[in-house]
Amino acid sequence: MGLGNPGRRYRGTRHNVGFEVVDRLARRWAARFRTEGSAEVAHAQFSGQPVALAKPLTYMNLSGEAVAELVRRYGVAPSDVLVVYDDMDLPVGTIRVRARGRPAGHRGMASVVEALGTLEVPRVRVGIGRPWSDAVDHVLSRFEPEERAAVEEAVERAADAVEAVLRDGIHRAMDRFNRRGAPAAAGG
Repeated sequence: MGLGNPGRRYRGTRHNVGFEVVDRLARRWAARFRTEGSAEVAHAQFSGQPVALAKPLTYMNLSGEAVAELVRRYGVAPSDVLVVYDDMDLPVGTIRVRARGRPAGHRGMASVVEALGTLEVPRVRVGIGRPWSDAVDHVLSRFEPEERAAVEEAVERAADAVEAVLRDGIHRAMDRFNRRGAPAAAGG
């Protein structure tokens, strides 16, 4: 589940980096999105298992509604959902994989945790940098031209991290992608 805001107005904003990651995966896996309830969903196979990529249509702060709906529809546990979202506490271009945790002020992730009733939700966080002023203005702004290369690399690495979680499990993905100085393209 990539978090973001639907619509052309928000495309390319810092808050929509989660959408960018699932869009990248959909291109890799030749999957197409279609509307299913309160999310756009693309079905694919990866490493011998069925995978659903999803983007909520509920807007960021209500992301949990779409996630809970899909969890019920597909009959999966919250720990089987992998959420990809932006994080102001990480520098632009940094990614972090976590098996669980608090939302740390991210309203979209807070909505997911509340709707699922657990902190046991794996996630991939993509750094968007700290705001110089208002946090809302920051997350709804577009990346500066000089940041775009780092963001593109982070989106690629985050997509690699999602594939690593699916193939090798969350803890091996954390070992690989969270270490300092991890290579940008550490094999797919």
